[in-house]
Amino acid sequence: MHAAAVRFDLHIPESRSLKAKRAAIRPIVDGLRHRFAVSVAEVDFLDQWQRCAIGVAVVSGSVSHLEDVLANVERFVDNAAGVEVIDVERTWLELDGAR
Repeated sequence: MHAAAVRFDLHIPESRSLKAKRAAIRPIVDGLRHRFAVSVAEVDFLDQWQRCAIGVAVVSGSVSHLEDVLANVERFVDNAAGVEVIDVERTWLELDGAR
């Protein structure tokens, strides 16, 4: 089993309220869930109008499939309307398989 998590720090320049921020983020979160079957959540900057952090978790049976999914997820977020990607951080879960 192979697993990874990605954190996207986003800037939403046109947002003037939390409601507008949620309207910009919702299509990204829903699109990632439905298109790539990954776990997604807004994980930071919950009370800021123009900032957002989204966490994405992916589990796969092979490293190559995991890398393909992560590349597609990053491309999807990079191309999302109304947001600018400030930073992307990947974390890999290492399992030793000794159980």
